[in-house]
Amino acid sequence: MSVDGDEVLLVISTLPDWESAERFARDLIEARVAACVNMLAPCVSVYRWQGTIEDKGEIPVLIKTTARRYEQLESKIRELHPYELPEILAVPVTRGLPGYLGWVAAETA
Repeated sequence: MSVDGDEVLLVISTLPDWESAERFARDLIEARVAACVNMLAPCVSVYRWQGTIEDKGEIPVLIKTTARRYEQLESKIRELHPYELPEILAVPVTRGLPGYLGWVAAETA
């Protein structure tokens, strides 16, 4: 959904532990590349990395931003993230409360 011509995005990532997720979230907010970061309950991710199947505990994060700020957000995530190849998935928001979407746009302007 677009707010003043700028699409709102939900960006998904994971961090290795609660402390790094909290620091990561605060840094993104301070840089104004995200309006809000939700740190979710720990989960276990199972994946193949460099030929080996891994299962690791992680903290999923949901990052709200705009398409206009996405490049800066991605750059900041790559700078701050402890993983060599961080998960960064951007999903367009197709519907939402107009007031909330406007807040996301204002906080990342």
